[in-house]
Parts: sequence; structure tokens; C-alpha cells
Amino acid sequence: MKAFERFGLPPFLIQALQKQNIQKPTEIQERLIPAIKNGKDVIGQSQTGSGKTLSFLLPLVSGIDTKKNYTQAVITAPTRELAGQLYDELLKLLGEDKEEEITSRLVVGGTDRLRTMNKLKNQPHIVIGTPGRLHDMVKSQALDVHKTKFYVVDEADQMLDMGFIEQVDQVASNMPEDLQMMVFSATIPEKLQPFLKKYMSQPRHVHVKPEEATPSKIDHYLVPLRHRDRTELTVKVAASLNPYLAIVFTNKKEEADEVFAAMVEEGLNVDLLHGGIAPRQRKQVMKRVNDASVQYLVATDLAARGIDIKGVTHVINYALPKELEFYVHRVGRSARAGHTGEAYTLVEKNEQEPLQKLAKKRISFEYKDLRRGEWVSVENMTVTKKNRTRSTASPAAGMKPATGTKKPKKVKPGYKKKAKQQFAQEAKRQRRIETKRNNKK
Repeated sequence: MKAFERFGLPPFLIQALQKQNIQKPTEIQERLIPAIKNGKDVIGQSQTGSGKTLSFLLPLVSGIDTKKNYTQAVITAPTRELAGQLYDELLKLLGEDKEEEITSRLVVGGTDRLRTMNKLKNQPHIVIGTPGRLHDMVKSQALDVHKTKFYVVDEADQMLDMGFIEQVDQVASNMPEDLQMMVFSATIPEKLQPFLKKYMSQPRHVHVKPEEATPSKIDHYLVPLRHRDRTELTVKVAASLNPYLAIVFTNKKEEADEVFAAMVEEGLNVDLLHGGIAPRQRKQVMKRVNDASVQYLVATDLAARGIDIKGVTHVINYALPKELEFYVHRVGRSARAGHTGEAYTLVEKNEQEPLQKLAKKRISFEYKDLRRGEWVSVENMTVTKKNRTRSTASPAAGMKPATGTKKPKKVKPGYKKKAKQQFAQEAKRQRRIETKRNNKK
């Protein structure tokens, strides 16, 4: 553990890392922990799984003065699930066997407001929460941030996309001028720059680029739409696979609802997750997913960023994401911890340009189609007739040439048996959902 000891971290943090069997710092931790401990504003740019959470939690916790009973650090994340995960990681570090107690609270929407206010009567040293509830607590003076030393904004580009950056700004405006700001984000869009310039002074910007845009053990397949109904084809693709867990990504909540309903009608063991789902229901969905009680999860990009979903073997893209960087986050949900994964994306004829951009990231695609329930390799069917001859003879960069009919890959033993068991457990619930849907109609 000398690798972490040289950062000057207190003994209880070193012990906490030992308990988690964390042996050496990742690249982003190596580059950011010293800067944060030296009081620098930082911008950390990296993908999920790079170790960014510990890169700010370790120096932040070590900088808490337990003799001062006020809120010294605030961490905000765009979703309740991600805030909850950050809080769990914090609790692992704090432990129970240290001499001085560092207090902390989780402050998120979807929980009883008055109860949250009561829990804040004794101001905790560290607060982790969602932007809306944090702003509410600050505005109602239940949370005092006038002396706060550290402010961490996690998944900043997602904050921007979801319309939360204004609330993040309003919370920051109540903090001291000498505030140390830490911003973490997979991308740094231009619209985020005014916020960064407003609060950050000569920040240390660390961009950790992965060797590959996506895990090497993912096979990327493009499925030409060919005037077929997108929802129907998505369901057929899902039904043809035999996943341990597949995530079906859509760009909009309305699309997610439509795909979910169609999959329920098909009799698939499926659940739904997006920002429009009630907090309690979202918690139940995540529990069923983590318990391996569902085989398919229909979700918006909410699930692609930050939320830890284990055991994903397949990713199905209802459509290419509007921000191509999200493709990387989506497919990165699978092929973790050395496992393999498959990603299927429905594409239109006119989507050659975004596919070429993804190909430049060294993502290699193969065109496949579902014909009479069998997967077959096909030529590049997204190109125009004018370019058809050239495309067939010389595939575009990153596009694998057609190789003829190919049998579906064999799946790991026990998938079918497990899927049947899961379906049996969920059958009653799905019938109730369908009955309610029919009654509404």
C-alpha cells in the first residue's frame, strides 16, 4: 500500500483501501490526488471504471477537519442512483474504527423533505446529493454551505443535458470565494465552459484517454432498418438473443415506454428505467436488476452514465445516440471484468457519417440482419445505391466485409435455465402490468 501512503493519506483511509483490496492507484488517481491535496481546482475527464470516484473522495476525506462542526464538502451527482453509489463508496472509506468521526448525509429527491431537513439539524461534514434537493435545502437554510471548502460536480455533461447545471450554479453561488471546485465529466461540451470559468481558477485539467474507445471483447453489430418498424425490429432482435442481462437503450422516455410495452406484449422478462419513473419504482427496478430477476432492461442514457449494473452481456441500441460519445458509454455497460459482450444497433441508410466517426475511434462494425429468426451477415446496406459498388468492393474503415451466413454465438451454460426461472418469477407481475394497460386502453 506504499503506493497510496506516499499521497500522505491518513491511516484509516489506507486501512479502508486494504479492506477493499485496492493495491495501487489508477492513472487519474495518480494525476489528481496530489493536485487536490495541494488545493488546486481540477477537471477530471475519464470514462466509467477509471477510478475517478476515489480520485476525489480520498483527498476530500483527508482534508476534513473534524473539530469544525459545519459542512466542509458537498458532492453532487445528476441522479439518485449515482448519488447513492457515491455515498456507498464514501461509507466504505469512513468505516467504523477511526478515532475521530467524520459525519455524512445523503440528500436526494424522492425522499421525505421534512425528514431530510431534520437530519441536517446537525450539519454533517460531507453531504452528497442531487442538484434539485441540494438547492432546496440550501434555499430553505436547512443546509449551510457558506463555509464549505470543497464542491465536487460529478458527471457534469450529464448535468448540462438534464437541465440541472443552473441548480448546481445556484448552490455554488452560496459558497465562499476561495472554494475548491472539482468537476468530473466524460466530455467537456462548449456550453459547460461559462460555468467552469465562473468558479474555477486555472484548474488542472486531466484527461485520461483509454487505449481503446470500448472494451476489446465487445462485438459490434449494425442492423439495417430497411423500412421496417423500429420498435418491432428492436423486440425481434431482443427476443432472438439469449442474454443474461440485456440493456435496450432509447434516446427518449416516450420511446422507452413504447419499447417496454411491446416487449411485455411479446412475453419477455423486461423492466423499465428512465427519469420519468417514480423514485420508489426506480429503486425497485434497480433491486430486481441487481438480483438478476429480469433479463431485459429498457432504459434511456440515464443508465449508461455512472450507474453500476453488473452482468450485462448484450446492449441493443434502438437508435444511434444523438451524442456519439454516448455510444461508448452504452456499450461499455457490457464486457466488464474480462467478460465478452455484444452490441446491436439499428441504423438507417443516411447514418453513414456518424458510423464513420465511430469507426475512427477504432470501433469495428459488422452488418447483420435477422431473417426468419436467424442471424446472417449482410453487405453494408446503409450506403446509397450510387456508392453501393465501391462500398461492397472496399469496405469503409472499421466496417467488416460480409462473410456469409453465420450462426449465432453460443452462450454460456445455464443462461436458458436461468432465463426460464426468471421468467417464471416475473410472469405474474407482467400479466398484471398488461391487464392494467388494457384497462387504460
